[in-house]
Amino acid sequence: MRKILVLILFPLQLIAQELPGSVQFWNTLKTHCGKSYEGVITAGGKEGDGFVGEKLVMHVRSCEGTTIKIPFFVGEDKSRTWVFTLTPEKLIRLKHDHRHQDGSEDKITQYGGLSPNTGAANIQYFPADQETANLISYAAQNVWWVTLNKTSFTYNLRRIGSDRLFTVKFDLTKEVENPGAPWGHK
Repeated sequence: MRKILVLILFPLQLIAQELPGSVQFWNTLKTHCGKSYEGVITAGGKEGDGFVGEKLVMHVRSCEGTTIKIPFFVGEDKSRTWVFTLTPEKLIRLKHDHRHQDGSEDKITQYGGLSPNTGAANIQYFPADQETANLISYAAQNVWWVTLNKTSFTYNLRRIGSDRLFTVKFDLTKEVENPGAPWGHK
């Protein structure tokens, strides 16, 4: 019986090891769908930036097909949603969807980047894409990265060639109340 169990489980273990890091990351992120978590700024917060002193909440709101949408609430500001898309090549794209309170798109929206490779199960990098460079010239040097493990999710921004660094760390061990829909969504 033990030999049969080993013969059954060993191929499953090999299949799990062969999944690209991006797919492992994606699958882990999906396990949080429907859940909300509070975060704290761990780098780059400055008084008066609109973030410091505000309650920061991420809500893994939608996990449909190849898209995961995570609204990022800053106090009463519900304008930001991180949109992750898994491409057919198993790369992940990150876009920032910014909306006004009436739901209309902000003039600065849909910026972000595509992971240059499949990355690792616990981290994905997103250098600014050409659309971002065209939309926000100073953001052409941006690199975003997201880390994910059993206890935390971090959203990070570094502007290469400057001292700009911003990090928010969310505690995945403590769910918080769902803050509702982001602006522009029901």
